Amino acid sequence: MAESMAGGEAPARSPGLMDLIFIEGFEGQTIIGIDDSELRTPQPLRIDLTAGLPRSAACSSDRIGDTIDYGRVRTALRALLDTHRLQLLEAFAERVAQLLLEDFGAHWVRVVVVKPKKFDDVEAVGVAIERRRDEALRAQDHGHGWPGRGAAGF
Repeated sequence: MAESMAGGEAPARSPGLMDLIFIEGFEGQTIIGIDDSELRTPQPLRIDLTAGLPRSAACSSDRIGDTIDYGRVRTALRALLDTHRLQLLEAFAERVAQLLLEDFGAHWVRVVVVKPKKFDDVEAVGVAIERRRDEALRAQDHGHGWPGRGAAGF
């Protein structure tokens, strides 16, 4: 699970000198999964995300346009839950990461996507990914961000 940023803790891997904007405990319903039962009925997802910006201009300007507006991110997440056609949490987390990097100008992101109570004897299952803007640009330029490797990334 994501560390609590409100408590002043740093993410698992330090993104360097960045201002971190985060949303914790975003909850929504969506159809996602590989089992037939998961593909018929919306199920709950919880999303925690942290986005890094090098020294946000908003620290000096006090203007929302100089940072990532988490209200707009929330709206984008709601739209994504309603429109995606992905099956795996990994692919969904990747889509969220790309949204933050490409549409919101983040330089670094950490996205945690959780299915609470997926199994009766497990609190939650999920995935956590980290991405950097430079990696995202490389992936666009080379197909998978792995120069000199085949389409499967090997």
